[in-house]
Amino acid sequence: MPVYHIVLFRLKPGVTSEQLANWSAISRAMVGKIPGLISLHAGSPLPISVPRAKGFDMGLVAVLESPEHVAGYASHPAHLE
Repeated sequence: MPVYHIVLFRLKPGVTSEQLANWSAISRAMVGKIPGLISLHAGSPLPISVPRAKGFDMGLVAVLESPEHVAGYASHPAHLE
């Protein structure tokens, strides 16, 4: 059964769109490198959702094959980067 690992971020002031694009590319590149990582998607809240975002600027959803893969994902060098 897949596991959906969801992370919310509050970005530091001054983060540029280029930095976010680079981070997104690096994050997506983890798929295929980390065993059990099926997909990874990240993005900012939709404009209609911003009032309910409670200050979070970005979210990430990583889909892993099983609960056992979460520990490997968390400690994998590609994730730690």
